[in-house]
Amino acid sequence: MTVPSSASSFTPVPLLDMQRQFDLLREPLTAAVNRVCQSGRFIFGPDCESLENALAAYCGAKHALGCASGSDALLLALMAYEIGSGDEVLLPSYTFFATASAVWRLGATPVFVDIDPVSYNLDPLDLARKISPRTKAVIPVHLYGQCADMEPIMRIAQAKGIPVIEDACQAIGAKYDHQSAGSIGDIGCFSFYPTKNLGGFGDGGLLTAQTDALAHRLKLLRAHGMEPRYYHQLVGINSRLDTLQAAVLNVKMPHLEQWTEQRAANAARYGELFAGYRLERVLTLPTALPKRRHVWNQYIIRVPDGKRDALRQHLTDAKIGTEIYYPVPLHQQACFAALGYGPNSLPHSERAATETLALPIFPELTAAEQHTVVARIGDFFGVRAATGGSAASTIKRPKFLDKSTERRSA
Repeated sequence: MTVPSSASSFTPVPLLDMQRQFDLLREPLTAAVNRVCQSGRFIFGPDCESLENALAAYCGAKHALGCASGSDALLLALMAYEIGSGDEVLLPSYTFFATASAVWRLGATPVFVDIDPVSYNLDPLDLARKISPRTKAVIPVHLYGQCADMEPIMRIAQAKGIPVIEDACQAIGAKYDHQSAGSIGDIGCFSFYPTKNLGGFGDGGLLTAQTDALAHRLKLLRAHGMEPRYYHQLVGINSRLDTLQAAVLNVKMPHLEQWTEQRAANAARYGELFAGYRLERVLTLPTALPKRRHVWNQYIIRVPDGKRDALRQHLTDAKIGTEIYYPVPLHQQACFAALGYGPNSLPHSERAATETLALPIFPELTAAEQHTVVARIGDFFGVRAATGGSAASTIKRPKFLDKSTERRSA
């Protein structure tokens, strides 16, 4: 393994650089914020309605409703179905904490489902095994920007009359068989956290719904169940999208498709660079599966043989930003210990947590920076670029997959 003598000669590559995007949009963003400040309409202002209309159309949903965060979107979706004590909600363990915490906060029980080790999304086969008479909702997460396998998930849930809540917080603009994330299930949940593909200047979220009745219920729940003012039809929460955030997002929204294309181009370039170093022999690279539009919120490589943490330290020493999403699956978190999940309860989730590593993928990332990232990974494995390398044209399954774990139609 070749270790550089000094990190001082390396050009730093950040995991994410939001300043670059801000610099490109500084004038319209500043003007939008100033306009809201002059108007004095900071809650439910006209910018909120404009954003909701634009995102409903973009996501192919009948309704879109802003809220305070992606976490609140998940909570509100569950509240809309009156989920509470004694109920079970099925969701993946390999995801961000908010998906499960929304269930727990309502007194319901999260039932953790294992993942498909290629897409890292909820496995429909394990989902089918874990449905019970107490199952009141399913939350597939479109992790890293790629939709879960929604056709079998919807078929399984609809056969049991169970609502499907899409956690699309990392997947705005993603598609499954030409359907946009957030328009496939009963409710879609989105986040505008600054690191998302469409990020605000703070927290913000959105819900999509396909029926008038469901949208009206969500609208009530996000504002204390109040309609008209000071008359409360339901006990809701305070979860409003600030007008300032909506104004910022309205400026950014027209650029989202371009940014998504830049992310996809960066992912393709990584594939070519890794192939040029023949690193696919020692790493598993992410793939855009058939019938999917991957929007690349994260670019996740898989590092086997216990080398992930050492590679990350090597890249840190070389001033290259990385992150581990997620080091501890939810079923192994201390706060859920009472649920009784033991070691190897969800083997694919547990293995992914020890092997996955996120590399820089943001739209403004340069080709030179990507060359630096891959070259430093090549240094770690003691390999140099080979001539004539090109990205593989076919999807390769991880080597550790046994035929017995191959996915079948659910």
